[in-house]
Amino acid sequence: MENKTNHLDRRDFLKIVGITAATSTASLYGCAPKAEKAIPEATALGPIPTDKMTYRINPTTKDKVSLLGYGCMRWPTVPAPDGKGEMIDQDAVNKLVDYAIAHGVNYFDTSPVYVQGWSEESTGIALKRHPREKFYIATKLSNFSPATWSREESIKMYKNSFKKLQVDYIDYLLLHGVGMGNGMKAFNERFVDNGILDFLLKEREAGRIRNLGWSFHGDVKVFDEVLNMEVQWDFVQIQLNYIDWQHASGRNVNAEYLYGELAKRNVPAVIMEPLLGGRLSNVPDHVVARLKQQRPESSVASWAFRFAGSPEHVLTVLSGMTYMEHLQDNIRTYSPLEPLTEEEKQFLYDTASLIKEYPTIPCNDCKYCMPCPYAIDIPAILLHYNKCVNAGNIPESSQDENYKKARQAFLVGYDRSVPKLRQANHCIGCNQCSPHCPQRINIPRELQRIDKFVEQLKQGTL
Repeated sequence: MENKTNHLDRRDFLKIVGITAATSTASLYGCAPKAEKAIPEATALGPIPTDKMTYRINPTTKDKVSLLGYGCMRWPTVPAPDGKGEMIDQDAVNKLVDYAIAHGVNYFDTSPVYVQGWSEESTGIALKRHPREKFYIATKLSNFSPATWSREESIKMYKNSFKKLQVDYIDYLLLHGVGMGNGMKAFNERFVDNGILDFLLKEREAGRIRNLGWSFHGDVKVFDEVLNMEVQWDFVQIQLNYIDWQHASGRNVNAEYLYGELAKRNVPAVIMEPLLGGRLSNVPDHVVARLKQQRPESSVASWAFRFAGSPEHVLTVLSGMTYMEHLQDNIRTYSPLEPLTEEEKQFLYDTASLIKEYPTIPCNDCKYCMPCPYAIDIPAILLHYNKCVNAGNIPESSQDENYKKARQAFLVGYDRSVPKLRQANHCIGCNQCSPHCPQRINIPRELQRIDKFVEQLKQGTL
């Protein structure tokens, strides 16, 4: 008999994870996890410059775009008044947006699917309080589900973005997640066969879209084919950081190739995941020491942002900045940008090789794998495992010198990070998650491996 939970709808899922579906313009519900907060050195370096932001010029529209772009996937949350889950903290979002604009940031990137569907509305509320010419808004046609592939549903999603963002034109519109799923077949079904690409091209002609591009999350063959279509692409969003530049971090193509192909065609690159979902700001202690020895006054994250911003064809580098400390640190890094020297690039390539020696799971906390039909918190499980890898809390056997300490740290941290009903032992291997993962993680396999490890720690049988 098929388990009914395979057919959980959105409302049932939200009830399971403790989030109500109620929304308002003042408080919007979401379920983003709390990010690592501490960058103490970032706030000890004096005033944050307000007039030194580095800008890049879009060759098509001549937009003067801030090198730091605001990714609106991880807006801050607070406990909901009814005690059921969390909601977007609109006051905090407003303050972050105000501060960003006051310090030169003018590119804001969102999507209909971010923060369980409430990011566009929250972002629109914050930006509406500023003159329209002060910012560029980027959003996406995120028609991932076959239920949204029809022309009617895709256009409905597109038009709804205007309403939620409270704008009458979109500066940067992306086809979201090109390369995910079944390669070019999925691309054609989502954007070509239904006439949506032709529709969007006409919208660009009419001025309701100022720049049309796409974000890449998959097969290099799809990247090449879409890039070489008889379409003038105004920009392409790619994953680029000093790990992915040569190592490709779980995907079949490295960032050096992607950037190179765009540069050949003078197509601006918008950069996502400069920190690999935060992993490049939470590196092992010996890597922290290595980076600090080179530049004691700079944060660990600033190395990754300098790397992502140094290539000249990069238009903007997106960062999902949940906390003011993160925003301030990144503004400082790009106000102005100090491009990497050749020696520093080699230093980071060597650092990447050191980091790759640690067997972390390439999860970027994008949440494309969610919701799980069994309400498993997949990103939280994988991120906790990675955190313990970096901290040296993954003992290989009970004979390890720090076994007792590592065992306690992993198990206590696991229960604190992931509610018991949402832990890996509830995975049945249905594999509804893996096809949506941009990093091509075999999620059921990793969850089962982590669950086995947890049981061994509990039983003391390592």
